[in-house]
Amino acid sequence: MTDHPSLQPYVDAWTQSMEAISELVTPLAEGEWNRRTECPGWSVRDVVSHIIGLECELLGDPRPIHTLPRDIYHVRDETSRHMEVQVDVRRHHTGPEMTSEFEYTFIRRSRQLRNEKRGPEAEINTVVPFGPRKVPLERLLMTRAFDVWVHEQDLRRALNTPGNLDSAGAHVARDVLLAGLPKVVGKDAGAPPNSAVVFDVSGPVEFMRTVRVDANGKASVGGSPSLGPEATLSLDWETYLRLATGRVRAEAVADRVKTEGDAELATAILTHFSVTP
Repeated sequence: MTDHPSLQPYVDAWTQSMEAISELVTPLAEGEWNRRTECPGWSVRDVVSHIIGLECELLGDPRPIHTLPRDIYHVRDETSRHMEVQVDVRRHHTGPEMTSEFEYTFIRRSRQLRNEKRGPEAEINTVVPFGPRKVPLERLLMTRAFDVWVHEQDLRRALNTPGNLDSAGAHVARDVLLAGLPKVVGKDAGAPPNSAVVFDVSGPVEFMRTVRVDANGKASVGGSPSLGPEATLSLDWETYLRLATGRVRAEAVADRVKTEGDAELATAILTHFSVTP
């Protein structure tokens, strides 16, 4: 356990998802490692490689010396290029090699987190996904809990093994994704001043939130209901997750989303729904 109780929920959520991923991939046949996920260009092996690589960097391991092929279509900027190195260097690893490295990395990182003495506000050097700068330890741990849970769900969908949609990581993910809603509604979708948009989410993680845009065009999200919203979007939790993390386009899950009110605004919101890099 860390010395600071406020950090422990993120460590616990991260641990639960890492254990779940281990259980998912350990029994896989070699060919199953090549199954496509909803992460553009990434297989099951690639998703696990990504997790291993980020955790190794947080452990202070040197980055691989590796030149990426020029024809990787989903590498579009420096952030994705940085992440892809850790993925591409493992593309020819076997299943046993992957599971062994994952388990070893998990053990090392768990030990590091158990011995963590720094407080929530301690500034930590990091690159992905924040860029080359320092971030508070609490935010870093929250992001890792979010990231591994989202990738756990990527693996579950690819392997047709649903589960843990209501785990501790799911609730961390809900809070992270909700924090991005004001930008989606107010800036990207262009909701008019003095308007409100309601999101009614059902399923394992159930919630209703209202994004309000004030007279100056500034948007904020809250739990109080709106009696006359400009638009209402109703969808299940897994669909919300897939849209908000850019795994699917709105037209691919149109049958799972119900909209009321301003149809043009609702379409704009769904078009810009992704809040992850």
